[in-house]
Amino acid sequence: MSSETPSSGHTHCSFCGVEQKPSIPLIAGAEGAICEACVKLADQVVTNWGRRRVLSELQGSIPKPAEIKKTLDSYVVGQELAKEILAVAVYNHYKRLRHESGDAACSNDMHNDVELGKSNIPLIGPTGTGKTLLAATLAKIVGVPFVVADATTLTQAGYVGDDVENILVRLLDVAEGNIGKAEWGIVYLDEVDKLARSPELQINTRDVSGEGVQQALLRLVEGSQVKISLKGKKQREGNSDEAVIDTRNILFVAGGAFPGLEKHVAKRLTPNDAGIGFHASPVGDSQKPELEALLNETQPEDLRRFGLIPELIGRLPVLAPLEPLDEEALIRILTEPKNALIRQYQKLFAYEGVELEFTEQALTRIAKKAIERDTGARGLRGILEHVLRKPMFDIPSLSNVKRCVVNEDAIDGRSEVKMVASGIAPFSASSTEPAQRADEALQIQARS
Repeated sequence: MSSETPSSGHTHCSFCGVEQKPSIPLIAGAEGAICEACVKLADQVVTNWGRRRVLSELQGSIPKPAEIKKTLDSYVVGQELAKEILAVAVYNHYKRLRHESGDAACSNDMHNDVELGKSNIPLIGPTGTGKTLLAATLAKIVGVPFVVADATTLTQAGYVGDDVENILVRLLDVAEGNIGKAEWGIVYLDEVDKLARSPELQINTRDVSGEGVQQALLRLVEGSQVKISLKGKKQREGNSDEAVIDTRNILFVAGGAFPGLEKHVAKRLTPNDAGIGFHASPVGDSQKPELEALLNETQPEDLRRFGLIPELIGRLPVLAPLEPLDEEALIRILTEPKNALIRQYQKLFAYEGVELEFTEQALTRIAKKAIERDTGARGLRGILEHVLRKPMFDIPSLSNVKRCVVNEDAIDGRSEVKMVASGIAPFSASSTEPAQRADEALQIQARS
């Protein structure tokens, strides 16, 4: 509609009755007119109807924090503090959606004028402690669009690489083109520590993939009207090549290993009067705080010293530290979760009709080797692949193998994985014996 002068007789707004004046133009309709204020009010009412309709398509009941954490427990071992923080954040995210949609069950006459804000979360912890796994598991729990974005692919606008607005494009894709759903989504920004400002750069050097991206993320994380390009995308609502997304209700979770962050924390916690020279008291290893304790003491100023700009730190207020994994935790990761690595390989062997077993000593040795490699839980798969490579190569060519036993010697490479045939003593998979010869030996023994 256009704001042309209404025809004679249309001197009042048909909705609020305000009289037409030079300062109050009216939009003429077929049988009446409407003023600018009523147009804005009608837009709000229609938008609220759409939000309620979208909300009704989401999960019916709000999942309680304990229920969210219980689901996380079935996939992620340990990290109790981080899981509690994420569970509360997601629960409050659902409540904010209900509040914004005007749900009567979640409203209160005393607090109707209160606008609920969001608390974006940074996950900090060593590599392989479960940050990305927590995000992937949350995607299975939440009933809102969820997307994982890699910060290492982002660059400042105008340079080769992805712009930060592409995060919202991906979120809109997950929401199947529904802008209302996308505006209530959750974004996990992975490897955010790679955006830290490098101290080696010269002052006049433009850091297009570091500080420039941090500055570009500010308006997304804080909440604003962001225009995104939809060229090349299948249009589901309208035919425009552009769309505007309100990020005020999009929850951002940032994750990063932040290597060396503990040094900044330790420097801040260390007293300045420790003394130097021959009379200074040396600090032994027993007096040095552990990595977990240092991460739990992380403050925003430590992140600033690491290289994040203060404006971005202020928009990520809730710090969620993840504790380093010890030997016991790695053994639990191997065996307990639904997608435990041992279960995955046992299923692969079961497809060949072979039962895969690991001794307790073997599990302990796998955990110790992962700690030695300092790769966290990510190193477990590499160790298992190396140990089980030869059996997985030979077993499809063997017909009578029923069981494989992995012991500590096999993990250390001192012996081969023992393969047991039905009613026959175990033998090892030798790298020099062809699979056909091993199969023939099994058949001869079975006939005898």
